[in-house]
Order: sequence, then C-alpha cells, then structure tokens
Amino acid sequence: MATFNLPRNPISPPHHHHPHTLPLNRRSLLFLSATLPLLTPLTTSAAPPPPDTTVTDRVFLDFSICPSYFLNRTLGESDLSLCAEPEPLGRVVLGLYGNVVPITVANFKSMCTGSCGSTYKGTLVQKLLPGQFFVAGRQGRRDKGDVRPPVGLVRNTETVDSKAFVLEHSRPGVVSLCLSENDDDDDLKLSPNYHNVEFLITTGPGPCPQLDSNNIVFGSVLEGLDVVRTIASIPTYIPGERIRQYNDLAEFLGDGRAKSARAIWNRPLKTLYISDCGVIKVAKPTLSPSLP
Repeated sequence: MATFNLPRNPISPPHHHHPHTLPLNRRSLLFLSATLPLLTPLTTSAAPPPPDTTVTDRVFLDFSICPSYFLNRTLGESDLSLCAEPEPLGRVVLGLYGNVVPITVANFKSMCTGSCGSTYKGTLVQKLLPGQFFVAGRQGRRDKGDVRPPVGLVRNTETVDSKAFVLEHSRPGVVSLCLSENDDDDDLKLSPNYHNVEFLITTGPGPCPQLDSNNIVFGSVLEGLDVVRTIASIPTYIPGERIRQYNDLAEFLGDGRAKSARAIWNRPLKTLYISDCGVIKVAKPTLSPSLP
C-alpha cells in the first residue's frame, strides 16, 4: 500500500511578550502624581438642595363684600362702621415658608396681627386678573380702603436676594410678595421708611410663569381654595381698546392722569375687602411641606 506524506504546517510555539519594566524612581513618582489628576474625568458639582417649603406659620384672611361702599366711597377709618352689613365670602388659611424667606414671613405676620402699626384688616382687594391672580395690600389712604404705611417692620433685604426668588407660581393658591406687580405710588416708594407689604394670591386654573423670578413666593393656601375661586369669579373693570389707546397716547405726552386712570383697570366691580386677619396658633406649628 502506498503511503502519502502530508505536509505538516509546523506550529510555532507561542511567543510570550515580556513587557519591559521601567524602574520607578522618585522623579517618575512625582511626574505621575502631577499628571494623574489631569487624566481623571471631570466631576460636576452637586445640585443645590431644594428650598425647605415646610410650613412654619399659619395665618388667616377673611374676605367679605361691602354692598354700601359705592354709596360712601369709604369703609371707615378703623372700625368699618360704614360697612354695617357685609356679605362674608369665607376664610382663607395660608401656610407660610419661614425657612425660605424669614423676613418676608415675619413682616406678613406683623401685618396680619397689626403689631407693626398697620394691618390688612379693613383694606380692599384692589386688582383682580381673571384666571391669574388677585392683589391686596396697596398703601395709601386708610379711609379709602388702602393699607396705612407700616412703620414697625424690619427692612426686607430679601427683595434683593436671588435665593428668595427660586419658588414658582406653579399652581392656584400660591402667595407671593408683589414686586413686579406692585402699584404703590412712586412718592411712597421713594420714602426711606417705605416697606412693601402688597401681596398676591394666584387663582388658577393654571400656573402664572410671568410672575416667576419677579415676585417672592412665601406661602400657599392650606384651606379655603374654594373662597379663592369665588373671588376669581367676581367681574372686573376691563377698559375697551379705544380707552387703552387714549391712555397710551396720554402717557406718551407725559400726562400724569394716564397712570391714575389705569389704577381702576382690573378692579373688582364688587367691593371686596379683608374683613379680618390674624395668626393661627397651633400646638405643632411646623407642618409637612405643601409643595412637591
């Protein structure tokens, strides 16, 4: 039998690579210690913690309608004697965020109790924008339903602190200190003793992003959101397009009466006012956060 010799492919033995080992001297170690931090990935800084919206205080505002206001054009100096038969709308309980803006909260509480020489009690809700918010606490003549300028309040430095503007007007019932929406007279604002106490409450149904970063959110409605909705349903004075055009022209010409005329725009057609207000004392004032 014939035999065939098949060619064999010789398999070369595996070749082992022996890496060259570099001696690490003192200079090499110093070089590595200087370059390793440059080779590590950059880490981003941790996000700041969310604001502590724990409710530290609770206050109440009672709202009423004075049917006789348009006869007398006044609520009375202090005792509301000229509004003898008010129509109560209900009570709104507000939870305040004293850990976020303590000065704003302390001043608001002082206005509710009257300890600062002034109070919201017996003052008008002077502006109502349907589907957005209503404004109260305008300063001026007390007998005309304005807030008497307070003298015993602490200077509110939070109005120039960026950390005080982080909360948003994200839903109905948000309470904030009016800055961009403030309509106090300029001569009051220029006074060295001026303290801004004008506030707004959002009525919904949606958020008010145009108010964000321009007004200081310091609380929210805990009870009485139905009262807020009732207030939002009150009709207001809305000027026609021709009146707006005349007003714009008067302002362009420097007529000071243009601003005075705009003061009645968006004013409730019913005399809505704060008939009572104060602080609610609870056994455990610190409540769970009301914002998500």
